[in-house]
Amino acid sequence: MRGEMPWKWLKRSARRVHRDLTSTTSFVRMTLEGNKVERITDFTRCDHPVLLLYGFGATRRSFSILERRLRKDGFCVFSINLGGILDTFNTRCIEDLAEFVKNKIERLCARYNLGKISIIGHSKGGLIGRYYVKRLKGHKRVKNLITLGTPHNGNPWALLGAFSPLGLFSRSVWQMVPMSPFIRRLKQGPFPKEVRFVSIYSKNDKVCFYTSAILDTNNSEGNIKNIELPGLNHADYVIRKSAYEVIRRELLAGDT
Repeated sequence: MRGEMPWKWLKRSARRVHRDLTSTTSFVRMTLEGNKVERITDFTRCDHPVLLLYGFGATRRSFSILERRLRKDGFCVFSINLGGILDTFNTRCIEDLAEFVKNKIERLCARYNLGKISIIGHSKGGLIGRYYVKRLKGHKRVKNLITLGTPHNGNPWALLGAFSPLGLFSRSVWQMVPMSPFIRRLKQGPFPKEVRFVSIYSKNDKVCFYTSAILDTNNSEGNIKNIELPGLNHADYVIRKSAYEVIRRELLAGDT
């Protein structure tokens, strides 16, 4: 009987590694598809607008699976080309990207008279959304901000990136270093009480450690929430059905 325990542990570990490898491979494949629009959004019929903001080094197509699921459930989904390396992969400064997002949203709202939107940000995309809502008066346009594996407290991996060639042309790598001036400024002051702010994280995420993703809920208005999803890696947030069910639940909760 004792000899069976290591074997069972090895089988579970092998299944976990295979699953993680499969989802990561899918995420990379979708990312390499670039920023082409899979489906044109009809903003004239947009009752539940949802903006998707992708992470560092990713592209709009990294959201392919999540986008299809949201559209199937009646959400009006759109994304923005955030540029970066080869005008494709997201490496630009977070403040500049948040300003770019703000201008895009203002134009859309003015043209189509959109109601308040929800933002889903994966990894660095969550920091872009947070900066927009908190520092650029995005609370006037946004009702939900849901972040997926976002380094709200900085990411220790960014230290390696900052002292590599990445740090020479991507200011956002330095911004995501723990206790960077950007992270400290972003955490100063209260988050707008008009916006539901949800951080979804996993202790199995080895790209954004869970301690980096947990929000400070002290002295809040009850609009800030942390949700742990056990067993998910960094790619799983936008691929796994279990993650989608939580995302969908939180979007609908913000509509009540």
